[in-house]
Amino acid sequence: MAQTDVLLTKEPTPQTMPACQLPRKLYDVARNTGAHTSSGLATAGFRTAKYLVDEWFQNCYARYHQAFADRDQSERQRHESQQLAAETEALAQRTQKDSTRKVGERLQDMHYWKSELQLQVGELVAETDLLLAQKQRLERALDATAVPFSIATDNLQCRERRQHPDLVRDCVEMELLKEAELIRNIQELLKRTIMQAVNQIRLNREHKETCEMDWSDKVEAYNIDDTCCRYHNQSTEVQLYPHSATFEESASTPETWAKFTQDNLYRAERERLASVNLRELINCILQDTAEDLRLQCDAVNLAFGRCCEELEDARHKLEQHLRKTLQEITDQEHNVAELKQAIRDKEAPLKVSQTRLYQRSQRPNVELCRDSAQFRLVSEVEELNLSLAALREKLLEAEQSLRNLEDTRMSLEKDIAIKTNSLFIDRQKCMTHRARYPTVLQLAGYQ
Repeated sequence: MAQTDVLLTKEPTPQTMPACQLPRKLYDVARNTGAHTSSGLATAGFRTAKYLVDEWFQNCYARYHQAFADRDQSERQRHESQQLAAETEALAQRTQKDSTRKVGERLQDMHYWKSELQLQVGELVAETDLLLAQKQRLERALDATAVPFSIATDNLQCRERRQHPDLVRDCVEMELLKEAELIRNIQELLKRTIMQAVNQIRLNREHKETCEMDWSDKVEAYNIDDTCCRYHNQSTEVQLYPHSATFEESASTPETWAKFTQDNLYRAERERLASVNLRELINCILQDTAEDLRLQCDAVNLAFGRCCEELEDARHKLEQHLRKTLQEITDQEHNVAELKQAIRDKEAPLKVSQTRLYQRSQRPNVELCRDSAQFRLVSEVEELNLSLAALREKLLEAEQSLRNLEDTRMSLEKDIAIKTNSLFIDRQKCMTHRARYPTVLQLAGYQ
């Protein structure tokens, strides 16, 4: 408008013949007072005052002059109007062209930011999908840890059914307790990581929605500006809007407009990078936990293997001792039988000796003599009694040894049964159950 005001106030271009205000010519008006005037009886019934010829010419000249002056003024105004119309037309074309160029530049800016927002939204969508896949891996890994935990607790409960003296806190139990504690810690870690992934997915979606809203506004504004850029003077959709030139109070500036989108892109990119880092962390966590569980599983299996070997070796040695004990029991029973037979065998000689002594004690008078035969018979009885006492003592010792051997046999058989039961629990119950332990892929959440 300022430029238009300047153009409207410019002096018009000088014409070839500068127009000027011609001075009016003064004429003396003749009075009908002379001898030859028309005022008299001869003019009775006609106009009493008529113009003179000079007055007629003067009037014609005045009309000519006025017509010339009006035409000159009109020509000058017409020339100024044409010049003003040409200048305003050129100004309108320049301003319209400049406005169209500005709108085109604005379209380029909006297209750039719209493309950046669209790219960011696509990256956020892809990143959120990847993070969702990692979250599903975490959930599958958490579900997979239920099997190892049930195996570990079942092994501990099964081993509680071992009998004394095999009910010991051995290396297998220590490794099983360590495995159960490791699984509980891993489950807590996976649950915390799942919650962190859920929060990050929520943030990703929120910033995606923010960028989508910004992108949607820019698409709408782009379409509006694109339509405005296509308008021209021959367009049929244009009309007058008298109050459209006023600025809205809530309108943003180009700086705040660009900063708004930059901030949205910055926050979205920040969350995307945080999501990428979280995915890498989740991958490392799943790999480490799967490896730790498999290593601990191998340690438990190795401990079970060593324990089973020790039990097998102990049972084998107990069985060897049992066989030897049984053989010794058999020999000792034979020994007891032989001792009893030896004692029975000594009864006849003792009876003979004692009978002889008794019969000889019936000798009459002086014939009851302590002769050598008598002394030998007495010594024989004493020897036989000593032999019987020794045999009976040895029989008691043999019988006690036999009873000890029987107790040992029973103890060995019980110990062998306990070892067999422990081997059954460790090998048939625990080791068989541990064959269902998940693989590394399952623990890592891939299956």
